[in-house]
Amino acid sequence: MFYLCNKERKYMELGIGMFGDLQIDANGKVQSAQQRLQEIIEEIKLMDQVGLDFYGIGEHHRPDYAVSTPEIILAAAATVTKNIKLGSAVSVLSSSDPVRLYQSFATVDLISNGRAELMAGRGSFIESFPLYGYNLGDYDALFDEKLNLLVKINQEETISWKGKFRPELKDQQILPRAVDNNLKMWVAVGGTPASVVRAGKLGLPVMFAIIGGNPAQFQPLFEYYKQAYEDAGHDMNKFQVGVHMHAFFGEESQATADYYYPVYSAQMDRIGKSRGWPPFQRGQYDFGRSKHGHLIIGDANEAAEKIIMMHELFGLTRFSAHMDVGAPSHDHMMKSIEIYGEKIAPQVRKAIGK
Repeated sequence: MFYLCNKERKYMELGIGMFGDLQIDANGKVQSAQQRLQEIIEEIKLMDQVGLDFYGIGEHHRPDYAVSTPEIILAAAATVTKNIKLGSAVSVLSSSDPVRLYQSFATVDLISNGRAELMAGRGSFIESFPLYGYNLGDYDALFDEKLNLLVKINQEETISWKGKFRPELKDQQILPRAVDNNLKMWVAVGGTPASVVRAGKLGLPVMFAIIGGNPAQFQPLFEYYKQAYEDAGHDMNKFQVGVHMHAFFGEESQATADYYYPVYSAQMDRIGKSRGWPPFQRGQYDFGRSKHGHLIIGDANEAAEKIIMMHELFGLTRFSAHMDVGAPSHDHMMKSIEIYGEKIAPQVRKAIGK
């Protein structure tokens, strides 16, 4: 197993990822973005208070999500937190300017005293491409070029660079610089081997999105990543890898599952309608919650056991619980965060030997 190849790295960070889903009632009324953004700041503040390690917020440009600019949310959160790392999950690099993206996150890093992280990815949706004037036909080439430029900016304060999709840079100084002149960066990947190998060659930490099927099916991708990382000569002491999985926690397992099912399934159906998916079924949900499924939804003991299993399966250094799919109520979110930090995290940390 991958874990056996990486068993020397026991510590695993525990945190939360969000997309900023807006609540949509039975009549189709959408929660105001203003209300949801204020709730999100309260939720991040609680995450910091209960000792979670990191928080990530995604970029979207749709009417069912509240956040289009993660860095602004993170800057606000930096002023009401002390310890938690603050990152994107993800920033859609393909339709962004790497120079501006670096500057924004370097600024958040300075405000937060070195707690900012930039997670680059392709995103779950494609609305940003026409919005910012990019051609979907250049989907792969855009990401490849911009990721290489972003890495170069992080390594060099003054750069010269020429590519296909952005104006040339000639001895340009990129300011401000992140704390210690090093912005922490991750790459988010799905199930594409080429993306995994690219990140490994660049020596960038990877977050695998496991949002369907049996997580064990991802083992070959973890091996590809580790092999590419080693072959490129990167320091294995700095090796980092994580998973992002849909999750929600409550006091009692069945009651939590029953509350969350209509919330979760409604969002799956909203997304699925535009992608030609069949209606989401309770059987899919229940299998996902089982030992070999991709959902971590239930009480603290169940959740801790499954998170520990993910650590043992993949040798993780980070676990991200995606907890706002479908927009459960703010009260339920706060309770879920509290259970995660006060009941689940201690169990996991004790088991893996923090």
